[in-house]
This record gives sequence, structure tokens and C-alpha cells, in this order.
Amino acid sequence: MIVSVLSALAEPTRLEAIRLLSDGSEHCVCELMRKLGATQSRMSRHMQVLKQAGLVVDRRDAQWVRYRIRTDLPPHLRALLTAALVEEVMA
Repeated sequence: MIVSVLSALAEPTRLEAIRLLSDGSEHCVCELMRKLGATQSRMSRHMQVLKQAGLVVDRRDAQWVRYRIRTDLPPHLRALLTAALVEEVMA
């Protein structure tokens, strides 16, 4: 599981999506697209990778899909996310 998480976070757009989601609230794909400059299909694919890695969950809201970081992340994955986000700021 850790390899899929590291692989998911290694892509800059996905790491930025995690950064946006790290505020603890839900964000729709349209908002992530706008902030990250990605097309709908590209953003949806990135979010699917993050979901498959077990980092995010989604919720359908009419025609929108909203994502958030899993609140029940195991401590080691929460620490990994924190480290990845801190490292990105320091780079």
C-alpha cells in the first residue's frame, strides 16, 4: 500500500490536489480543475489515482463529485502526507 501512496504523491498535480484538500474541507473537481489548471478528464484521473491509493474519498453531489482526504487515514499515512506537504513547502 505504501508504494501506491508514494507513487500517487510523486506526481506534482496530485500533490497539489492533496495540498488543496489538506484544509479539511470538500472540494469539487471543478474547483480543483480551476486552481490546478487541469482539464476535467485529467483531474478526474488524478483523483481516481489518489482514491485508489486510499488517500481520498469522494461524494456525489448532483452533477458534481466532491473529494476530501480520508478522515480515517492510518497514522503512518497521515504522517507521510504531512511530511510530503512540509517538504514541498521547504523545497
